[in-house]
Amino acid sequence: MSETLASKDLPSEGLVLDRVTVSLKHRVLFRLSLALKPGEIVAVMGPSGSGKSSLLAAICGTLDPAFEMDGRILLDGRPIEAEPPELRRTGILFQDDLLFPHLSVGGNLAFGLPAQVKGRAARRARVEEALSAVDLEGFADRDPATLSGGQRARISLLRVLLSEPRAVLLDEPFSKLDTALRARFRAFVFEELRKRGLPALLATHDHADAKAAGGRVIVLEPPGAA
Repeated sequence: MSETLASKDLPSEGLVLDRVTVSLKHRVLFRLSLALKPGEIVAVMGPSGSGKSSLLAAICGTLDPAFEMDGRILLDGRPIEAEPPELRRTGILFQDDLLFPHLSVGGNLAFGLPAQVKGRAARRARVEEALSAVDLEGFADRDPATLSGGQRARISLLRVLLSEPRAVLLDEPFSKLDTALRARFRAFVFEELRKRGLPALLATHDHADAKAAGGRVIVLEPPGAA
């Protein structure tokens, strides 16, 4: 499933994929055109090997060199497909929280802050403000190993958001959580993305996750597939 986008009508806000094609050894995995508005969450589904993670990697600039990508990727009207990952302003949340064990909770969050937030006091204040906003006030000096699964999940999302992305990519971020925590964290993530007006792509094989996103569902398949 794919949209048809006329170049003259490409939006100046949000995330736009304009005829993005990802291939492996000259075999096309998918070709996709899609426009996401600020705050919109689109679920991307497909079987293993269909290219869900490769699509996210192509957007954030970490696509394995074994793959080839064609097409344009625009973020708030700015072409980003040729830029290095650190300049694209795309955040990504994975299955694993990937918190640094040698850093405190505050250290993990400060790692995500943009370089322009200068000075220890200013960076600490930004971290404390973020923790307070998600009911984790006073956690800055905690060891990540002492956190519950839900707390670790919230910290991992906060670290992404503190990097001030203009779009967020979600690569099966709920799949390793138990049923009760999964529903709560999923609702928290979607609420934060909408509140901040961030377009998001959710790669998932779970229909419940796709339904909870409350938006369009795109099924990746090679061109010409039935």
